[in-house]
Amino acid sequence: MEDLIPSMTRLFDQMGLGSEPQFIQSFIAAHKPLPDSIALADAPFWSASQAEFLRSEIAEDSDWVIVIERLNAALRSAG
Repeated sequence: MEDLIPSMTRLFDQMGLGSEPQFIQSFIAAHKPLPDSIALADAPFWSASQAEFLRSEIAEDSDWVIVIERLNAALRSAG
């Protein structure tokens, strides 16, 4: 059976984004720093379906939350 533990790669796949490590790094670099005043799901770079996915997974406290929080932290960092 395939291991379906959420990862950053799987999160980007789930949201229909490129999931190669260099794409993920480029995406984060292009969109950071995300101001603290903007919730991750409200960031202007998400499509409506991507934002809804983030909101629903956070609300359900799903297995994705750990990876979503890692993405959130990466987008908040200035460095």
